[in-house]
Amino acid sequence: MPGCADSPARDEAPERRVGGVFYPRAGTVCVFLLRVESSSVKVVIQRVRRASVSVGDELVSAIGPGLLLLAAVEKGDAEQVMRDAAKKIRELRIFSDDAGKMNRDVTEAGGSILAVSQFTLAGSIARGRRPSFDNAEEPERAKALFELFVAELASTGIEVKTGRFREMMIVSIENDGPVTFVWESSQRS
Repeated sequence: MPGCADSPARDEAPERRVGGVFYPRAGTVCVFLLRVESSSVKVVIQRVRRASVSVGDELVSAIGPGLLLLAAVEKGDAEQVMRDAAKKIRELRIFSDDAGKMNRDVTEAGGSILAVSQFTLAGSIARGRRPSFDNAEEPERAKALFELFVAELASTGIEVKTGRFREMMIVSIENDGPVTFVWESSQRS
């Protein structure tokens, strides 16, 4: 199965498909790419047991169980795209219920969110050996859109903490699963 480590050949795959939903075999690590027709904000979503951000020797933010979000704003991203991404992530059911199925969102799981601006996600390594950041939004507009994204994440009462915009940060995480998703919308204003 593309995107899953340790997958056996297709003809011997012990994973199941039920109603179009893919259930990987035990011990398989998967990274899923969620695409929405039309936006370009990129967010790496990681379910964590704990995560923190430091700048130099200063601890800036820390959370216990919840989500670590690494987000990049690209040129042309609209406010509505940021709102839609925040709503999708708030409602994403990637926490286990009592039966062990991913059936709870971050609120239902009692978690919080650590959102970190990471412009390098807007970079391209398609050509040459040095990344190109031509698609990254200008810092002032990117900051305003990132702050809108954070406000939308928190709009339903979820505790949301952040790193520091345009600072060199040390991000520490303890992945839970690991469970990692990439939100990449493609809607432009």
